[in-house]
Amino acid sequence: MTLDRQTVIDRLKSVKGPNLEGDIVSLGLVSEIFIADGKVFFSITVPSSRAQELEPLRQAAENAVKSLPGVKGAVVALTAEKQGGGMGATPPPRPKPAPQRPMPGGPAAQAGQQPAKQDVPGIKAIVAVASGKGGVGKSTTAVNLALGLKMLGLRVGILDADIYGPSMPRLLGLTGKPETADGKTLKPMEAFGVKVMSMGFLVEEDTPMIWRGPMVVSALRQMLRDVAWGELDVLVVDMPPGTGDAQLTMAQQVPLAGAVIVSTPQDLALIDARKGLNMFRKVDVPLLGIVENMSYFLAPDTGARYDIFGHGGAKNEAERLGVPFLGEVPLTMDVRETSDAGTPVVASNPEGAQAKVYRDIAAKVQTQLAAAMQSAADETPAIVFD
Repeated sequence: MTLDRQTVIDRLKSVKGPNLEGDIVSLGLVSEIFIADGKVFFSITVPSSRAQELEPLRQAAENAVKSLPGVKGAVVALTAEKQGGGMGATPPPRPKPAPQRPMPGGPAAQAGQQPAKQDVPGIKAIVAVASGKGGVGKSTTAVNLALGLKMLGLRVGILDADIYGPSMPRLLGLTGKPETADGKTLKPMEAFGVKVMSMGFLVEEDTPMIWRGPMVVSALRQMLRDVAWGELDVLVVDMPPGTGDAQLTMAQQVPLAGAVIVSTPQDLALIDARKGLNMFRKVDVPLLGIVENMSYFLAPDTGARYDIFGHGGAKNEAERLGVPFLGEVPLTMDVRETSDAGTPVVASNPEGAQAKVYRDIAAKVQTQLAAAMQSAADETPAIVFD
């Protein structure tokens, strides 16, 4: 059997629609389908109000495609039409944007609001890379952002704070376990001139982390404060997806200089990204901007562009909320290949088109970070001796 678009469509006709009437193909819910290197990419349009309820539908479509001979994997997303699409559903009106909260001041400005955040010796600025949900390419964005900042001449480290699903060992091609400096402090690993610490260095790759919240929080504190980072201009923190205990603790107790939010373009991903964005606002962490990942797909053979997950959603959301938009990252084969190989595209092909996208984002982050830190310094009250 030849794996082509029609074969995939025929298989998807076996997947019933949301109300178990008809199939997702005849109902017009399946987006443009693209196949590359044995992987199938498409999305299914559903009402945003039924997103969680219809997750089994997405899973059924993914399983149906994966069962086809020759399919190595499938990327299937739920998306929602902005007006009147997807079985006639109209998404609820979006709330008016909340005003941008002021940048945080020093300890005196924060008194009475939340506990003072203890600085990490040697680290000038800590930047969180976060997302409201998994699967949006947050870790890939974080590692290429860090490498982009390194290319700008900064001293950079990466903390892989995703305890349950650490990605940095694989993304950076690192193996082995970190050494101790004095029996108490760990030495970070290093790749491409960037210092790295991850739970993935301390446990086997296939070992599940069956830990409750307090254990995760304790591990994060140790990986941040019991590591000999040395002198760094920026520590990039690859945050766990979501807005649970670990994320909130990092936002409340770590002196974050700013946060970068990563989202894919479709409305349903932006709903979750908005939650992460609002979490940082509530704890007075400056928002450095939003990155639209998987913004569009570039076919490696023809160069044709496919808006598989929609396009421009994150940019529109950034404008709506008054948050800087950092850029669009296309979905390309070289990003996947270099990530799997442990040679991120910014390091392996720094002058390529894809690396330039990340380097431009890094430059914007550096600018926003400098502005945020200057604003925080300006708000710190001066002490005058008469």
